[in-house]
Amino acid sequence: MARVTKRLTALAVSRESSAGMHADGNGLYLHVKDSGAKSWALIFKLDGKRREMGLGPYPAISLALAREQAAVANTQVASGIDPIAARKKSAASTVVVTFGDAATNLIAALKVGWKNPKHHQQWTNTLTTHAASLWNLPIDQIAAQHVLDVLSPIWAEIPETASRVRGRIERVLDAAKARGLRMGENPARWNGHLSILLPARTKKSHRGHHPAMPFGEVAAFMQRLSAQEGSAPKALRFTILTAARTSEALNAVWAEFDLKAARWTIPAARMKSGINHVVPLSGAALVVLRAQHVLPRGTGDFVFPGAKEGRPLSNMSMEMVLRRMKKQSVTVHGFRSSFRDWAGELTDHARETAEAALAHAVGNEVEVAYRRGTSIDKRVTLMQDWADYLAVDV
Repeated sequence: MARVTKRLTALAVSRESSAGMHADGNGLYLHVKDSGAKSWALIFKLDGKRREMGLGPYPAISLALAREQAAVANTQVASGIDPIAARKKSAASTVVVTFGDAATNLIAALKVGWKNPKHHQQWTNTLTTHAASLWNLPIDQIAAQHVLDVLSPIWAEIPETASRVRGRIERVLDAAKARGLRMGENPARWNGHLSILLPARTKKSHRGHHPAMPFGEVAAFMQRLSAQEGSAPKALRFTILTAARTSEALNAVWAEFDLKAARWTIPAARMKSGINHVVPLSGAALVVLRAQHVLPRGTGDFVFPGAKEGRPLSNMSMEMVLRRMKKQSVTVHGFRSSFRDWAGELTDHARETAEAALAHAVGNEVEVAYRRGTSIDKRVTLMQDWADYLAVDV
């Protein structure tokens, strides 16, 4: 099979008129007939024999859906399963395919192309958490009202998450249709459908898309949070105290910390900026760390280990703490905005110091390099002032 150096694009597929087989890669081909009709085919080898499997006509089956079907079939081939025979058996079977079945199959197919393993966890978490009411429903019976029942409670409260949930439900239903498991329009599509039934999303915070708690309410919230048991509440306390991003806190390992010097050095590879970031640790942050440091051995190197050996807490763990505490209208990331607003409105700390604490680039490269070397003492005071303002009862 010829090696593909340039994959097809949706535009190229729509414009292609030359009769023949046009390769996309991984055995997927666009078959253009002399009549101009187009369809998808997967060519693979099983038991040493070359096989060809039709995946459906274009444009009913888009390039994206054809790739998803091809990925599923290639996974079957890799396991020694004949995808053609499996499809025939599935069509003849009376077994009911649920939304959960379809979602699991799609996630497994997409996982092949994901470079970041977190995508698998994010897809699984959002669908099992927010679309739980769909999970056991037959995939061919899901209608618009089912989707609305999922989205309506979270659409205004956590708009970013709600948007992701909608998109992933739509993707699952599209993939199911491509496999012949359902018919008709997709009840989760936005344009001309849910856009009429749900209000347009609004930004609940002036800083990006992350709803933030007003800084005047954070101290009382931290008092309540300090009474919560478990690693996830401690991780949230630590994240708020350090004004860190979720991934920075949850993926922190003990080798990054110097508890005697009260410093946390996040390596460049884990930073959005691609630059090492030193975080001064307040007394309250150190208390959280020392509480975690006495955990039994065997939990791995992560400061906030998850239930699985050698894994950190999931990305959803701190969000779930907020929900249990009836704070669905804010996000973990939004506490960075709370910190920044507090520093700007209630303190005399320089803007550059606050921005440096958030690992935001300010000024040109020379200025940034200078501030990295000179702002640490100022940030020590800033982070301790933040902890004192929160008056954390430790």
